Amino acid sequence: MNILMIAPEPFFQPRGTPISVYFRTTALGELGHRTDLFTYPLGEDVAIKNLRLFRAPNILGLRRIKIGPSLVKIPLDALLFLRASFALCRRRYDLVFTHEEAALIGLVLSKVWRLPHIYDMHSSLPQQLENFEFSRSRLLKRLFVRMERLILRTSHAVIVICQDLLDTVRREGFGDKAVLIENVLDFPAADVTPEEAAEVRRRAAPGGERIVLYAGNFGPYQGIELLLEAFARVREKAVLILVGGSGEDLEKMKARSAELGLGGRVVFWERVAPQRVPLFISLSDVLVSPRLTGTNTPLKVYSYLKSGKPVVATNLYTHTQVLHEGIAILVEPTPEGMAEGLTMALTSPAAQARARAARDLADKEYTFNAYLERMDRCLRLALENYRRT
Repeated sequence: MNILMIAPEPFFQPRGTPISVYFRTTALGELGHRTDLFTYPLGEDVAIKNLRLFRAPNILGLRRIKIGPSLVKIPLDALLFLRASFALCRRRYDLVFTHEEAALIGLVLSKVWRLPHIYDMHSSLPQQLENFEFSRSRLLKRLFVRMERLILRTSHAVIVICQDLLDTVRREGFGDKAVLIENVLDFPAADVTPEEAAEVRRRAAPGGERIVLYAGNFGPYQGIELLLEAFARVREKAVLILVGGSGEDLEKMKARSAELGLGGRVVFWERVAPQRVPLFISLSDVLVSPRLTGTNTPLKVYSYLKSGKPVVATNLYTHTQVLHEGIAILVEPTPEGMAEGLTMALTSPAAQARARAARDLADKEYTFNAYLERMDRCLRLALENYRRT
């Protein structure tokens, strides 16, 4: 098929939704479909089989687009709508595939050009308002709730990335349209020489300390401050590496680390290419996800499980829809609870047993072939539902 895809994100950048879009387009290419991706003006060009990339013009002169809802996305989405509409006038497409709020655009294009529409639901739109502290307006939240319900009702298939979103779609009465495709794929690891790996370890743990790793952005919902407060209570010989922070969020956490007197026990590593993250995981002894809010499963969790390293995570639904005590160390979202979990991960043989069980599960369940099968099932479902309308 020829697929018109719209992703209201800077693509490619190493953060949540763009990573998911990367693997969606990779899977579509492997299945033999051709995708034209319409996206924001910022981001790195990538080579993916059967993918053509089209960017909205950067008429606002943007240099950065923050994660989550923002007013600047309104004119950008309008430009994506216009560019996709012009493309539909010039070329025949078989299906419209949209991500996040671009589903509203997909709704219109699907109706006007009489095409099946897949909505890739990376998160609940109303919940984004709370997770990213965008607005507390009840009126705006009600508007987003109605908008999400309309999108679910009119889409011909819906991709959800975690059990919570699947439950949300089912509660709205559209479970028969939903396909669960978790973000389980990893970027291939960059080629790293033993000398390079040794240099990273020397820089991070010059005294031979054990390494606790967090990899991801530093948004408020990620719980980085909680992690720092917890690590200040850990008495084992260990260092904490935080990979992925940038801008104001990074500076805030550096200041908080200094306030806690952590000094050389915490190493801040700015955002790295996704292909470099496996290097940090391989050098680490413990992996941590301190997320505090939201219900989506963090992408990092799947990479963590495959590593064979002990995983420490807050005992919240964002984690427990995938993690359980047999494969991870789940802790209360307090400095004391997190510190206790980190200490267990660093010292207990039981933590190593859970890590091995996690890797066995990942090797069985989180495979590329399973991902392709679910993507193919979603495409077929969209076509079948469209024919019935």
